[in-house]
Formats: sequence, C-alpha cells, structure tokens
Amino acid sequence: MPLYEHVFIARQDLSNAQAEGLIEHFGAILADNGGKLVDSEYWGLKTMAYKINKNRKGHYAFMKTDAPATAVQEMERLMRLHDDVMRVLTIKVDKHEEGPSVVMQAKSARDERGSRGPRRN
Repeated sequence: MPLYEHVFIARQDLSNAQAEGLIEHFGAILADNGGKLVDSEYWGLKTMAYKINKNRKGHYAFMKTDAPATAVQEMERLMRLHDDVMRVLTIKVDKHEEGPSVVMQAKSARDERGSRGPRRN
C-alpha cells in the first residue's frame, strides 16, 4: 500500500487531550477503510504566521499512514468537514523516516539545552 504523511492544524480553543483525540479519531477512520496509522505525533499549540479563521494559534498534529488512496481520500474529506480542523496537508512518500520527525528532534534539542538563566536588559 502507498505511504502517506499528514499534518493538520486544529483550532486553538481545544484542549491538548481533544487535539490528540483527533489523531485517534482519524486513525480509526483509516482503519475502517483498510489502512493503518503507522505513527503519530502531537506537536503542540503553535503560533501561526497568519490568522486562519480568526485564529492566531493552532494545535499541530503529524500522522504517518499506510493506506490505500480511497481510505486517505475519505479521511481527508472528513477532516475538511470537521469543525475543529482548520487545515490539512497530505503528501505521498516513498518510505517513512525512522525515529521522530524533524519538529520533535528540534524540540528535544531545545529541551536538552535547558534554560539560559535569568534575562538581562
């Protein structure tokens, strides 16, 4: 089956648990249509470069899937109809990268550096 990567942005007024629940919800839709959710990551609440539907921030989520095209089309259709999802991006890939995504690698690198100490003016 073809391999896909999806990123979607959910509304900022959702809780973290609700945003992560959307990943499970759309993964179940894929499973019902013959696909499977290989891996998923919740990237967190991030500030966007420009407003989308009067929202300045959004919950970002990333999914790696192994599904037939019809399952992906159905999931995308339901994502676009869902009130909590503002944007969806799907790309077809030849293979999934091993380990965490680049966004999660950058986040863990920032966490490892720790705080920079007190701010000076």
